Amino acid sequence: MAGLSKVPEPDVVAIEDRPIHDPLDANTFTLTEDGQSVIGEPQLVLSGPEDTFSDFARTYGLGYDELIAANPGIDPWLPGEGTAVLLPTQYLLPDAPQQGLILNIASKRLFYFPTRADGEPQQVLTYPIGIGRVGWETPLGETTVTAKAKDPSWWVPASVRREHAEKGDPLPSVVPPGPDNPLGTRVLKLGMPGYLIHGTNQPYGVGMRVSHGCVRLYPENIEFLYRLVDIGERVTIVNEPYQMGSVDGRLYFEAHTPLEDDTVSAEERLTTLLDVQRGADGQVLSTKLREHVTSLVVTPTGVPVSIIQYDASEMLVRARLVHNVVERDPNELTLSEVREMMDELEAEANASQLR
Repeated sequence: MAGLSKVPEPDVVAIEDRPIHDPLDANTFTLTEDGQSVIGEPQLVLSGPEDTFSDFARTYGLGYDELIAANPGIDPWLPGEGTAVLLPTQYLLPDAPQQGLILNIASKRLFYFPTRADGEPQQVLTYPIGIGRVGWETPLGETTVTAKAKDPSWWVPASVRREHAEKGDPLPSVVPPGPDNPLGTRVLKLGMPGYLIHGTNQPYGVGMRVSHGCVRLYPENIEFLYRLVDIGERVTIVNEPYQMGSVDGRLYFEAHTPLEDDTVSAEERLTTLLDVQRGADGQVLSTKLREHVTSLVVTPTGVPVSIIQYDASEMLVRARLVHNVVERDPNELTLSEVREMMDELEAEANASQLR
């Protein structure tokens, strides 16, 4: 295990015997050391009798797909009272200069690095995002924020109007501000023609591949981000389903399911990543560690795993048990309405894959 010291195995404490903490800040983290590329920590929450993954996603700053990947085998619509649900609230930072906005479309997350004052630590803000579905891919590359708008009108692209007309759901050429506007209340226009970072009037689709290429955030997230991001801010969009990073001398690996239309094979991505990894002594990773990392790709959970433990579920041991703070708004959609909406979004995404 080149360059890596043996990390003591953590004491295993049964979930029911763990202290219950307040949840971590869902969005804001501080880098505490140079070269740090891991933020947050995994959390566990015990489900109430009516809680769903959609409830947990919005409450704890996550996307729906993130929760699905982190909790295989658990019914997202009826986890059941007392079920321990893993909140994947630890993140590996994308392999890109830590400046401005960085979007990793593979993990469906946005990371924002605000300019820091001299002598102050670097903060990182992160939010789940909805991205373009198959056939409407969110583009990769570097660009900038070229304009901002509150309560925008949506000038519907001709291609989108044709698609809706073919489904018997015609759209006007312009959708005015209001609850029916899919852009929500805030828009950041990018230097990539036709692409935006914006809010949404369908927040349950955040964290999924459901858009026509633009990037969606929860309404409360885009409104906060809008106040911080200036015109001219750098934007970097990457596709990194496999990531490695470190904090406190510990090496982590994070795996997401590669996008269906990825032009680079999963094997090539993993090999390229492992080939450049080095331990503290500058040596390549051992064959045993490479084999362990390769095994983690089989069931990608999207949760950073401390690879030195050689245990795919080690994050459950160190996960922080937190209070269930889900609150129900009587004016929000009912469970059946949310489920119907989610089924429609998933059906649209699946249909686009078949075209």
